[in-house]
Amino acid sequence: MAHLLSTSCSIKLSSGCKCYSKPLNQGLEAFPTSFTLQASKYPFRSLVSQGQKPLRNYTVRATTLPISKEAPPQPSFGTLQTSNEPSKPQRVMVIGGDGYCGWATALHLSNRGYEVAIVDSLIRRLFDHQLGIDSLTPISSIQNRLRCWKSLTGKSIELYIGDICDFEFLSETFQSFEPDAVVHFGEQRSAPYSMIDRSRAVFTQNNNVIGTLNVLFAIKEFREQCHLVKLGTMGEYGTPNIDIEEGYITITHNGRTDTLPYPKQASSFYHLSKVHDSNNIAFTCKAWGIRATDLNQGVVYGMRTDETEMHEELCNRFDYDGVFGTALNRFCVQAAVGHPLTVYGKGGQTRGYLDIRDTVQCVELAIAKPAQPGEFRVFNQFTEQFSVNELATLVTNAGEKLGLNVQTIHVPNPRVEAEEHYYNAKHTKLVELGLEPHLLSDSLLDSLLNYTIKHKDRVDTKQIMPSVSWRKIGVKPRTIIA
Repeated sequence: MAHLLSTSCSIKLSSGCKCYSKPLNQGLEAFPTSFTLQASKYPFRSLVSQGQKPLRNYTVRATTLPISKEAPPQPSFGTLQTSNEPSKPQRVMVIGGDGYCGWATALHLSNRGYEVAIVDSLIRRLFDHQLGIDSLTPISSIQNRLRCWKSLTGKSIELYIGDICDFEFLSETFQSFEPDAVVHFGEQRSAPYSMIDRSRAVFTQNNNVIGTLNVLFAIKEFREQCHLVKLGTMGEYGTPNIDIEEGYITITHNGRTDTLPYPKQASSFYHLSKVHDSNNIAFTCKAWGIRATDLNQGVVYGMRTDETEMHEELCNRFDYDGVFGTALNRFCVQAAVGHPLTVYGKGGQTRGYLDIRDTVQCVELAIAKPAQPGEFRVFNQFTEQFSVNELATLVTNAGEKLGLNVQTIHVPNPRVEAEEHYYNAKHTKLVELGLEPHLLSDSLLDSLLNYTIKHKDRVDTKQIMPSVSWRKIGVKPRTIIA
């Protein structure tokens, strides 16, 4: 089912349907296109609206069609060498490779010489349709993205479309691609989404926890030496009144000393799902000898990497709405359209932040220098700390240089969180591995603001204000009306 056909497309919808095959090369010139579609027995579960036919998941492996522009060849870095074999490219499976961080990471790794496969259910695109929201930037289909990448670089990225909560699909994908490393972005990543209503809270925890469990079982069953690089979140820690260490803390209690996992104080059903993931991964490292790196990532901003800048078809998504948009990206869009910057509550909420270019750099460093068998490493993945008020001031100053009249308003905080607090998180391990940070600068803010101004006609101002309340979440399914 998860194999490559040279010139035909096979679709299996159910045991009661006949298979239909048709040559794909008729009328097509340039690269041959070939892929296999396999319907998953798990649809997008409860996320499909009532009265609609359930969507099916498909397993897809695809080559690509050309686009005229070409890029110079890049040096290869992602090699794997054993004592008895010549070096060969490491094979990296990027789960969630169609998303904001996943897409940039997949391209970066491919450009660096790794053999890359994207595994994605494409459900993030479905969320946009359900909620009536859209990326500030126009986003091409995943198929067109990969065609463009192949044409520009000559490098192929394999594509498997399906739900990792379907273990049959995931096991076939593992056995087909045989990854040396798995980068796991494939989770529902929004705290506000998880707090819309009961069904989205349940979906978030089911999707994130069960999906990660399936990945762990797939590694144990099919690729014991595979290194798991899991995207966690700094939100697992909360905002304690002591320094935040990287994963572990050494404490002395009643005369005895031990090093223990750092206490977790999650602040949403999404963040809680990440805590559950971390506990499950730590357990399987101890019990099964799995090697894993947990990257507790801060808030990501920006959208451009060297690879996504190569062609408009490779452009990354840029979320600015109150459900999926992150603080700095949202503020830049608000400034561009003349909407006051929306600071929640007092604005003293402080978090770690990083440029998306550093996200892809951190992931590559974790892959290149993997954890040992049985080791559960935890890195805090961010480069700078800012409060929300500090971000608003930075955007205001940058906007004024461009002639924008940027105002700020404080709105009631829809979240349950401390609005003024101590915050000092350690983040040295990735720097020790070689991270060279891109710090937030006036030039970067200028670039972000100019980009948002360029696309401001795509902004739906009704999506700017927060619409999800932590305290008002209820059992009744809620429809977000555009």
